[in-house]
Amino acid sequence: MSFLGRLFDERFLTHRQRSTSTAGIVCAALALLLFEYRFVVHHVADWDLLAVGATFVLVKLSLMAWYAFRD
Repeated sequence: MSFLGRLFDERFLTHRQRSTSTAGIVCAALALLLFEYRFVVHHVADWDLLAVGATFVLVKLSLMAWYAFRD
């Protein structure tokens, strides 16, 4: 077994996957909340924030459907 194989085992990869998924969800939720705050309070629509949040939602739902049909 190589050095990297001993250093990065399955638990490491599982933790990396979970932390990356959680970070993505938090960032997308923050982008949507910031869009809503600026829209409601300042009456300014920042379409780039909405695009980031909507892209995340679309990709997440698409992948959930893909994995559900492929398993």
